[in-house]
Amino acid sequence: MKRIFDLLMCLTIATVFLVPFVFICLLVRLTSPGPVIYWSDRVGQFNNLFKMPKFRSLKTGTPAVATHLLKDPDQWLTPIGSFLRKSSLDEIPQLWSIFKGDMSFVGPRPALFNQIDLIDLRTKNGVHALLPGLTGWAQVNGRDELLISEKVQLDVEYLHKRSFLFDLKILVMTAQKVLSRSEVTH
Repeated sequence: MKRIFDLLMCLTIATVFLVPFVFICLLVRLTSPGPVIYWSDRVGQFNNLFKMPKFRSLKTGTPAVATHLLKDPDQWLTPIGSFLRKSSLDEIPQLWSIFKGDMSFVGPRPALFNQIDLIDLRTKNGVHALLPGLTGWAQVNGRDELLISEKVQLDVEYLHKRSFLFDLKILVMTAQKVLSRSEVTH
């Protein structure tokens, strides 16, 4: 049922965001050199690597680490990067990963390939068995401000409480957070 929901929602959102998608592609292309889409190596279900697309919000040549680990993240942002991140519009291309089955709408956010501490802790707690999500329980309960241990604790809570209704709750909470632009630091 979750996969069917993901596909239906993916097609619906892709249709709604088609015009904004094209507009954002043009803005990214016109405001900074480099590709429009950034393909990030991410850790998926059972720790399998996959390529996750995002609109490029950082300059080419930015180190491949979590943004909060950059010394001065703002220096790496493209002219529209801050807007794309705060509005979460940089996430739209991830619909492709959902459509392919590498991700779901709700699940733990996929770790970067080099976030070994996060990957190890998720594996130890069984979270690695979940399909990663566009949003998740940790994202609506702290997002960038959470320590890795807190994030994994929330991921484990999601693992045990997951259901269709819980996913809907997380999606509603995500929409509220995105519209209020809360808890986005970069």
